[in-house]
Amino acid sequence: MSLQKCFADLHVHVGSDWNGNPVKITGSKSLTITAILEEASRRKGLDIVGVIDAHVPAVQEELTHLISEGRAEELEDGGIRFEETVLVLGSEVEIYDAACSGPVHVLCYFPSLVKMKAFTEWLSYKMTNINLSSQRFYGTGRELQEYVHSQGGWFIPAHVFTPFKSMYGKGVKKSLKEVFHPDLIDGVELGLSSDSNMADRIEELHDYPFVTNSDAHSAIRLAREYQLVEVGASSFSEFGKALHQSGGRGIRKNFGMNPKLGKYHRTVCAACFHPGSPADHVCEACGSRKMVKGVADRIEELSGGTSDAPARPEYIYQVPLDYLPGVGKKTYGRILDAFGTEMTIIHKTSFEEMIEVIPRHVAASIIAMRTGELTIVEGGGGVYGKVQPKLS
Repeated sequence: MSLQKCFADLHVHVGSDWNGNPVKITGSKSLTITAILEEASRRKGLDIVGVIDAHVPAVQEELTHLISEGRAEELEDGGIRFEETVLVLGSEVEIYDAACSGPVHVLCYFPSLVKMKAFTEWLSYKMTNINLSSQRFYGTGRELQEYVHSQGGWFIPAHVFTPFKSMYGKGVKKSLKEVFHPDLIDGVELGLSSDSNMADRIEELHDYPFVTNSDAHSAIRLAREYQLVEVGASSFSEFGKALHQSGGRGIRKNFGMNPKLGKYHRTVCAACFHPGSPADHVCEACGSRKMVKGVADRIEELSGGTSDAPARPEYIYQVPLDYLPGVGKKTYGRILDAFGTEMTIIHKTSFEEMIEVIPRHVAASIIAMRTGELTIVEGGGGVYGKVQPKLS
């Protein structure tokens, strides 16, 4: 089988179900499963999109309706095709068992609606509200891992360094083995405040592929992080082979925001955002005791040993188009109308083609993003970093 390259973002939230009921409380109300698929296919140019609220019964009903209307179809190799995009069915679950120091979010993916519906039934006895996203699982991390793998699924710890609700942020003191079986982890999601080089300072992560996903709560945020994978086709089974480097498949590039743009990159005071260090218990600027430890400092605490990191796919710093200075709603719409999807604009459209449609300084920023030359102001304490204007 000849292989092809596909763009994939595996962490997108449903804001509301098709009845208007909330799914992800902090998500956009307009972000239904249908809206996600339309955005991924028509505007973002994603070949594979993972929706991690597919355990919700009303979301499953909407998908069944799309299939019955002929707008979508389940694939024999796993996943659901909608226009130019294949949907991978996932669920974000919060673990907080006796082994955890704090809550941990994980991503569980399944090959078919039948498997996902069975997971919903199983979860309904271990979760208070099956109709909402990212709910507390009343069981152990290993129990959840074993179930997912028994059904042919993937298990991936989510945004593993985020100060709140992540494996290294709050869940474990030193090692993932405190909560999880290391052999039942299929990949590690880095999150917006770290990259491959930062994560590889932790030796126990050397055995796992790194995935970079958007954690989108609105349509515009789809594909703010994603990966390029080489697979036989866009499907659940093929992406699984890429995770495990099977048959020549694999993740070839990770596209993610510069960690400095992440809202938890550095340690800052939550009250006034003055920078600090993990040793600070009181902000030197305002006296507040609410210091939020940054991802970079947490990784420094966990790093140890001197073993060489494995060869990794290239990690390329990018941001969504609307992050760039000068790309407002009208400019964003104009450039999409001219060139198609975001993937086309970010990866293929030339500077000369762009300046026929948008101002030169905006085109210069897009090219600077492509070549990793953007100037970044660091974020922290829940506030995202910023991209400085590119003059040309």
